[in-house]
Amino acid sequence: MEIYFGNNQKVEAHHKGFVIQTDQPVKGGGDNEHPSPFDLFLASIGTCAAFYVKSFCQQRKIPDSDIKLSLKTHRDTKSGMVSKVDIDIFLPPDFPEKYKEAVIKSANQCSVKKHIFEPPEFSFNAQIG
Repeated sequence: MEIYFGNNQKVEAHHKGFVIQTDQPVKGGGDNEHPSPFDLFLASIGTCAAFYVKSFCQQRKIPDSDIKLSLKTHRDTKSGMVSKVDIDIFLPPDFPEKYKEAVIKSANQCSVKKHIFEPPEFSFNAQIG
């Protein structure tokens, strides 16, 4: 993955043929033309959980078109850091009741979330030239 600076507060990540664009809100000096890096981080948690729910349904031939997830964060008032993430899974009325707990367990398999609980070591290096 390679990271490049764009105009104003924009930053791009080039990875596996994709360009992932980020920006900052206007109050942060940006143009608010793309999600912020932190918004992408939160979206990665939600979409990862959704992937596991979708896979669960596909394996059991349960239609998933009427299923949606909602992610809400709670912040610590002193630190401003996210202290809790709520993910609600909205299931249609005809969803099999016997799978309700299992679909929650499948969402909990999210690999992004697992990396928060067992974070990698980070190393930053500066190279000239």
